[in-house]
Amino acid sequence: MTEPGQHDFTVLSTKDVYVGRILALRSDEVAMPGGGHATREVVEHHGAVAIVALDDDDQVTLIHQYRHPLGRRIWELPAGLIDHLGEDPLETAKRELVEEVGLAAEHWSVLVDVAASPGFTDEVVRVYLATGLSVVDRETLGEEEADLVARKVPLTEAVRMTLAGEIVNGATVGGILAAQTVRASAATGRPADAPWEDQPTRFPSRRS
Repeated sequence: MTEPGQHDFTVLSTKDVYVGRILALRSDEVAMPGGGHATREVVEHHGAVAIVALDDDDQVTLIHQYRHPLGRRIWELPAGLIDHLGEDPLETAKRELVEEVGLAAEHWSVLVDVAASPGFTDEVVRVYLATGLSVVDRETLGEEEADLVARKVPLTEAVRMTLAGEIVNGATVGGILAAQTVRASAATGRPADAPWEDQPTRFPSRRS
């Protein structure tokens, strides 16, 4: 038996359970410490981006969006999926900011990368800070987008909503608290083109 922290969790076999439009479910047999093996179910997902769009008055733009798995509308940052393998995440973020709330930004940096639930999915969301905002034309692309409600709130109010449980989306929680930390201290974000070690590639590879 290897020392704790030294075992190589080798995938012995893998099979697809389901492959859909935005996710896949696979079942892996993984070598475990002690010589046994165990089944690990993995939900593969596109990478995604979210944007803390912060204006000169320290107001952040949130959207109120229906999320079917929760059965209700929740407050989130503007966000979206990376469409295809090799797409620049920053370009995805710029596109989504225009499509969802009709904003463009002059300055971009990376705040946090959020692994949604690494116990069963490879989904990771990169959250950007966008400043130097300007209003641009927004094109409504689908029924969900037509139902979005956008609202500007002070960053401090967004922090309050987060701590009060009024904001529950993981990337939004992480992005808002990170933005507040950057604003309130000497902390800085990473460059907009910072390496993204955990960006999902397996599911986008299926569709490329």
